[in-house]
Amino acid sequence: MQLVSSSGHKHPVYWPTFSPEHGVILVLAGSLLTGASLAQTWTWETWLACVVAFLGLQAEHPLIVQIKQRRSWKPRYLLWTGIYGGVAIAIAAYLTYRHPVLLWISGAAVIAIVMDVVAVLHRRQKAIDTEIFMFAAICLATLFVYGTNTGTLTPQAIGLWLLNSLFFASAVFTIKLRKVKTSSLRGSLVYHGVAIALTAALYWLGWLSLFTALTLGVALLKLAVVILFRDWYRNCRFEYIARFETYFALTYTALACLTVLPEYLPG
Repeated sequence: MQLVSSSGHKHPVYWPTFSPEHGVILVLAGSLLTGASLAQTWTWETWLACVVAFLGLQAEHPLIVQIKQRRSWKPRYLLWTGIYGGVAIAIAAYLTYRHPVLLWISGAAVIAIVMDVVAVLHRRQKAIDTEIFMFAAICLATLFVYGTNTGTLTPQAIGLWLLNSLFFASAVFTIKLRKVKTSSLRGSLVYHGVAIALTAALYWLGWLSLFTALTLGVALLKLAVVILFRDWYRNCRFEYIARFETYFALTYTALACLTVLPEYLPG
């Protein structure tokens, strides 16, 4: 007799769950690549760090679905929350044993998960402040892979994490321009203004190089295109918006990686 999940889908309990949020995977990949680029190395431990980040993200999806549908138990979601989360915790514990600095980042990730759960319970998961916070939490992957590669955290790594958070969270405001209730440009303009000020401060402090700081211009260019073609952006099919956001995210990631790499990588 085949065990079937009670979630309403016809997948067996042992069938893996996967997050449907492809954009979040893109943010995670960009965070990992920029962190590894800043560390200027890629080792077998880097791969483990990537696995931890990916499985941690995958564990969040079934956990949140179960919490949303908490009036009934969903064996499939509970099972894969445990599997993804258990493997991620085990590998993270091993890496933290080898690189104690990762304890701070792992602790921050745990806090982020708790905050995510609280937001779901209070139906605030789609609130702007919650979404910005969660983008910053995903971007912790930058620090995790950097700490794994170097065994330390530097102001430059923290600066890159903040820059990544500012860039990827900018999508919150452009996407909300498609909705009638959040179609005002005021919030988006304020956010990008604050992002410019914070990035300038990071450059002034020496936490970002000039060229790395200038990659925030990709977010400003995206906003300018959205404003210029606002009618198209608000009315076109979402799949085109997904591609639009993806192209800018890939451009930012490539430029950010290039600006933190040395002219010649060590042989």
